[in-house]
Amino acid sequence: MGKNLVIVESPAKAKTLGRYLGKDYTVKASMGHVIDLPVKELGVDLDNEFNPTYQVIRGKSKVITELKKAARNAGEIYLAPDPDREGEAIAWHLASVLPKADKRIHRVMFNEITKSAVLEAMASPQELNRSLFEAQQARRILDRLVGYKISPLLWKRVRSGLSAGRVQSVAVRIVCEREEEIRRYNQKEYWSILASLLTGGQDALDARLWSVDGKRVVTRPDEEAEREDRFWINGEKVAEELAGELRRAGDGRVAEVERKQKKRNPQPPFITSTMQREAAVRYGWPARKTMQVAQGLYEGIELGGDGATGLITYMRTDSTRVSESAIGQVRELIRAQYGDKYLPGKPNRFSGKKQGGKVQDAHEAVRPTGVERTPSSMKRFLNPDQQKLYTLVWSRFVASQMTPALYDQTTIDIEAAVRFILRATGSVMKFPGFTRVYTENLEKSPGAQNGNGEERLLPNIDPGEVLELKQVTPRQHFTQPPPRFTESSLIRELESNGIGRPSTYASIMSTITDKGYVQRLKGSLRPTDLGFVVTGLLVERFPGILNVQFTARMETLLDEVEDGRKDWRKLLGEFYRDFEPALEEAKKQRGKVVIETDVACDKCGAKMVIRWSRHGAFLGCSNWPECEGTKQFERDENGEIRIVEEPTTDVKCDKCGSAMIQKKGRYGPFLACSNYPACSNIKPITTGVKCPREGCAGELVEKRTRRGKIFFGCDKYPECDYATWDRPLEVACPQCGKKPLFQKIFRGGRAGGAYCESCKAKFAMEELSDGSGGDDGVAQSA
Repeated sequence: MGKNLVIVESPAKAKTLGRYLGKDYTVKASMGHVIDLPVKELGVDLDNEFNPTYQVIRGKSKVITELKKAARNAGEIYLAPDPDREGEAIAWHLASVLPKADKRIHRVMFNEITKSAVLEAMASPQELNRSLFEAQQARRILDRLVGYKISPLLWKRVRSGLSAGRVQSVAVRIVCEREEEIRRYNQKEYWSILASLLTGGQDALDARLWSVDGKRVVTRPDEEAEREDRFWINGEKVAEELAGELRRAGDGRVAEVERKQKKRNPQPPFITSTMQREAAVRYGWPARKTMQVAQGLYEGIELGGDGATGLITYMRTDSTRVSESAIGQVRELIRAQYGDKYLPGKPNRFSGKKQGGKVQDAHEAVRPTGVERTPSSMKRFLNPDQQKLYTLVWSRFVASQMTPALYDQTTIDIEAAVRFILRATGSVMKFPGFTRVYTENLEKSPGAQNGNGEERLLPNIDPGEVLELKQVTPRQHFTQPPPRFTESSLIRELESNGIGRPSTYASIMSTITDKGYVQRLKGSLRPTDLGFVVTGLLVERFPGILNVQFTARMETLLDEVEDGRKDWRKLLGEFYRDFEPALEEAKKQRGKVVIETDVACDKCGAKMVIRWSRHGAFLGCSNWPECEGTKQFERDENGEIRIVEEPTTDVKCDKCGSAMIQKKGRYGPFLACSNYPACSNIKPITTGVKCPREGCAGELVEKRTRRGKIFFGCDKYPECDYATWDRPLEVACPQCGKKPLFQKIFRGGRAGGAYCESCKAKFAMEELSDGSGGDDGVAQSA
């Protein structure tokens, strides 16, 4: 009998497991899913209980052939994709394509990829989990029904190429509704009054006006302005009258001094969403990057003589649970490295409650697999991004099992001019506790603040002491609208509403920006005009489906399928019963959706409207087709329309001879004929580098994929299909003299050195700058 076969998703994971399992096992990678619903058809039989039709994913036939061959010669077969719904679906699909005669197929799952965890899982294999698979299948079919059925409506009424999604469209709606709230917001004016006082010992003390005639001074007019027990200083006149009355008082008397100890408890170890949020706040990382870095730490890092080892537990989780063995290890480390005063009497436990759905408590929190592997000891094995994230995970986990931070907080109330109370507050950290290791960036410090919003130590004074009033300063403030969402805060909003799951947050963030519905603006998310118009159309036609409550309810029902309490076919039937009538009604709508503006058409004076073409949004005359006036535009930071002048180039149109102008479309800049609409010729912007393919007279031009990634291809396509991810340079190779060279472009856009396709020579960019080609030539090309 042959070796036992283990199948995982990725080569990195396969390499790590292969080292642990030894010579009696063959470990293969499926490279993710191997079968899926078809790309160009619905793939769901609506008349036969929603039975799906699966097809081999393009490019996976060779993988399946290799896995079948390995399975035929294997003893036992172990399917070991990730321990979640997607991983279970991969396992079921693998089982469906592998030969089963006289073969036993097992399911094994690891929460961490360490030798002990892997060997323990292999010793206790499980059966495939039908309920978990059916929950994933139901989600996949739900998403296919919404996307496949609604997207054509968007093509007809907005523009081609758009898509709708059961969860993504709700996420865009949340962003749009926040933007509308910001636009509707009316600022409210309010004032604060700061007082500088002097004690008998000549110690300075700053306080702010706390109450007038027993009514607390308003600091949040949006929430407090209408309350009868609040005093709203809503204008300069009132503020100056109060300040004058305080100045005339001359001094104040200490009415009360309150001293108490406050404690700040540590946060629980990371779950997926909190890890994504913290990485976003600290490093500005999008959720997708955080998950990519975490995936590498989970699947295994080469640790010299120890080989590849998984450094963190599974990173797609919403559970804060930690194994007892891990708690024991971290408590030992805290005692040894920080001392007994940093170790609580018993382990800290954290609530697993979650709004809008169940916690997947089969998984642990995201934690280091071995707390003894400190960030400093791992630094030499990790790249900078891995080091940053591992440090966060390790520090958060260690801190979660430490004692609270302790603060001494003092509050001093001062009576002045009979009707006024001034208040000064301050705090001092008495014991750092867990903050010695980690402080979350998302939270404000719990220490009390003075009138300037700064933490400080107050002078030692007693009730009855008289204080000299040295200065009174009124300050004007205005309320601010709610902030735009960031990726971090949008993930928090989705999670708090029970929308999405740990495995979906990163893809939701990527999808809504990649589709052009939301754009990143200085770290925040702002809906585009396209996002607004698509959201408006979907909410109008499908109000009962594309809303927060319905989407959260579906997540709960999918959890019930996973638990075996809900039949997946009934779930889909209940959904489609409401969805189909709304769909048929929406199909009756006609006409393109546009957004009206106040911009006047240069040609006829009519108002212009925002329309969409395959190149993106533009302003078109509302009198179209009688008037064909168009303009390019962009939005400023306040959302106002700003006309963009289109630069004329020296390039002539090869169809009519007119000058070409540079325009900006969805996939970047391109050239368009200035004689539009009489001539609609467009062409990409050339690099000036001739196509290196022998016999081709074309030039290499910059292009973008549908996901916005830059590549370079021949402008004679499809006659010539030459393409490269690397940037062409109009520079001769120092060794063979041929042009062009290519500058290596790595994932994420990082540029590397240059190389020659002809002789395979490689060069640092500094070599080219100092030698052939010259500084100017290389700089201009690169």
